[in-house]
Amino acid sequence: MDPLLEQVLAGFNTTLGASNWTDLLDKFSGTQLLFRFKPLFIPLYALVVVVAGVGNSFLLACILTDKKLHNATNFFIGNLAAGDLLMCLSCVPLTASYAFDASGWAFGRPMCHLIPLLQGATVFTSVLSLTAIAMDRYVVVAYPVRRRISVWGCVAVALGVWAVSLALAAPPSLHTRYVDLRPSGMELVVCEEFWLGAERQRLLYSCFFLLASYMIPLLSVSISYCAISVHLRKHTLPGEPSHSQQRWSKQRRKTFSLLVASVLAFALCWLPLQVLNLLLDLDSDFQIVDKHYVNVLQVSCHLIAMSSACYNPFI
Repeated sequence: MDPLLEQVLAGFNTTLGASNWTDLLDKFSGTQLLFRFKPLFIPLYALVVVVAGVGNSFLLACILTDKKLHNATNFFIGNLAAGDLLMCLSCVPLTASYAFDASGWAFGRPMCHLIPLLQGATVFTSVLSLTAIAMDRYVVVAYPVRRRISVWGCVAVALGVWAVSLALAAPPSLHTRYVDLRPSGMELVVCEEFWLGAERQRLLYSCFFLLASYMIPLLSVSISYCAISVHLRKHTLPGEPSHSQQRWSKQRRKTFSLLVASVLAFALCWLPLQVLNLLLDLDSDFQIVDKHYVNVLQVSCHLIAMSSACYNPFI
């Protein structure tokens, strides 16, 4: 038997207290129930890919071709759209195929490691891009006469966002294992995370991912909103505001409302999947979540999370 296969199966058996390698299939014991919902899930996944692909492509084309839209805020929105587009064109189709293919992972060892990395990176890219937008909104209001960040400055920020996102998303990819069970008599190829001997680290990373996915964007928007409110109170002149002041104030409120809507849509879409993943990390013996329903719950939550890529172009 392949040494990696032996290591993964031994680690899995130790974790669950199982006596033989067939317990690896416990995690997939709910696939029969999942396959019953295939006629429902496949069209929904296809709808997400089409809507997110068309919407984000159109948004990127508008930002890139219209010089009037060449400002820091729109470039950061474009970075957000690029992440969503990458996610819906790569992660969504391959993950859906893996979920509903009885033979398991069909895309080889390199893609087995790449797709988890891309999915995690796109999440952090969205978080950091939303944070950058919130900070830019504060700078625009607090320092209206200050020179805005240049195009190359925006490019540098975007590259930095992707570099940090890839680094933060690396741990799950490093612990993902491509396990071919066909030599052992099972027509199944597994591509899953196995934190062998590092279950505590996996739990810590899950907690970090959950907090980072919500605390960073929500705190950044909250702090930016409070800072803008305080600044406006300090710099509002006494007397009746002029028509131009009223129009500018209305425009700022609308822009910030759209930012809040984007953050809430992102947070609400990803919340079910993050909570489920945390529960599964805490419940390796499937005492809280019945193993027969795990696959259906994972696919349902994953579909909701992937749908977050559909909303920003319309917000």
